[in-house]
Amino acid sequence: MNAVLPAGTNRTRLWGLTPRERLARIAGAQDIEFASGAGGGPLVSNLDFVWDPAWLRWIAERPDHVLTHGGVPVLAHVVDLDTRLAVTHAMAQSETPPPGPLTIVAYEDLGSLGNEALRKREKPFLGRLTPETVPALERASYFGAYKGVTDLLTKYLWPEWALVLTRWAARFGITPNQVTAVGALMCVAATFLFYEGWYWTGLVVGLGFMVLDTVDGKLARCTITSSWLGNIFDHGIDLVHPPFWWWAWGVGLHAYGRPLSEQTFAQLLIVIVGGYVVQRVIEGFFMRRYKMHIHVWRRFDSQFRLITARRNPNMVILLAFLAVGRPDWGLIAVAAWTLISLVVHAGQLVQALAASARGRPVTSWLA
Repeated sequence: MNAVLPAGTNRTRLWGLTPRERLARIAGAQDIEFASGAGGGPLVSNLDFVWDPAWLRWIAERPDHVLTHGGVPVLAHVVDLDTRLAVTHAMAQSETPPPGPLTIVAYEDLGSLGNEALRKREKPFLGRLTPETVPALERASYFGAYKGVTDLLTKYLWPEWALVLTRWAARFGITPNQVTAVGALMCVAATFLFYEGWYWTGLVVGLGFMVLDTVDGKLARCTITSSWLGNIFDHGIDLVHPPFWWWAWGVGLHAYGRPLSEQTFAQLLIVIVGGYVVQRVIEGFFMRRYKMHIHVWRRFDSQFRLITARRNPNMVILLAFLAVGRPDWGLIAVAAWTLISLVVHAGQLVQALAASARGRPVTSWLA
């Protein structure tokens, strides 16, 4: 089993963690032992630098490689003990790697790496950690933890707000699960507000929940505290609550003064909830069969994810119609958009199955 040895000392903190603490968490998340003593290894990490967790996986797969930044070794995978000690000394002294049978790879010369979990392809961050570079490196690590393919609000509206809240949470030791719990309470509160026809107040509370729904995941990735339970907690709420919001919105139309007939309301719910469930089933089937999200197959699929009938795009529709005093039309529009999105999803699946039947590979355009 690989083990990683920290080289040097650095008390500067990123997201409340020293480089040594951060390295230990990254190693633990990747089932890599945290070594102690000069003989540890074969992986070595320079504590003057911080980097995206992807780089530890990258170096672990490349024996006798050294990753440098500005000519200084940052990460190394060195099997020979004497050579490893020489590399460790070079890290501590900020010197160039020693000559020998090593492959030196400069960070500056590398291109992007694929990240299936975050549905994107980009160059993971890496930089020297000093008190002056903390803000820039926190920003780089935060956006490095952001999904590349998501809805338009999460991608374009939330990031700066969520960055401020993520920094605040890390500074005060708030855990991702605590953020998720607060968000869950706001989610329930928004449901009751919609039910009573207090749409504007509900939208404000719902907006807070949607921002926190971004913060908890980013906080977990930035502080290397992701967990199975936290993931189930977060994604379980995401998966379950939208149908309750649409139902509550429809019930609240009575109090607002724009009620729908029972038959119309029932039909709209069948379309919205049924379409939502079927889309999720299609996405699950696609992922199980092709080992990737349906939204990362082709460029169009990623672009359509921005506006597909999920919670955030649907809330934009409801807000637009509420602004003109017709929340009832908003629910009808959500139902129509759900049907359109369902047709697109079904078409994506049919096209993928047809491509497979013709022997064409179904692979992500981000690969």
